[in-house]
Amino acid sequence: MLFPDQLEELGRNPPGEAVARALAELIETDEHLLRIDANERSITFRFALYLQAHLSDWTIDCEYNRDGVEPKKLGHLRLYPDSEDDDAKTVFPDVIVHRRGSRENYLVIEFKKSTSRVDREIDLAKLKGYKEQLGYQFALFVEVGTYEQAVVTQLRWI
Repeated sequence: MLFPDQLEELGRNPPGEAVARALAELIETDEHLLRIDANERSITFRFALYLQAHLSDWTIDCEYNRDGVEPKKLGHLRLYPDSEDDDAKTVFPDVIVHRRGSRENYLVIEFKKSTSRVDREIDLAKLKGYKEQLGYQFALFVEVGTYEQAVVTQLRWI
């Protein structure tokens, strides 16, 4: 279940309705993952499955690191790099909506669990970079609560 202000926020951009439906399905069907504070990748994978049903004309991928055939890179951020990334610029968005093998990038989403100690500003900066440097039309930050607070706690379009 999403709160009225969250539905209003999501409704500000075209992919918002699909995202709202997928988040509602995640919370209803996979609340257990949130209650046990499961790994973020488990949560985003389940969300991506639900989102695919609502955006069937697009491909939904998790932690996809390609821009066409090249690794996705952002030039201005100091990120947590892949061990083979000598420049510390390769990025792995949590969930993307795109067309594989092309530069058609529709939506990028960064998820964070409420229990994460990583600064949210890092995710917000990545989302801004995805839009500016990789051409995503829409970028969204989603924070989900864990344990007894198994709900969406924050939504923000970039």
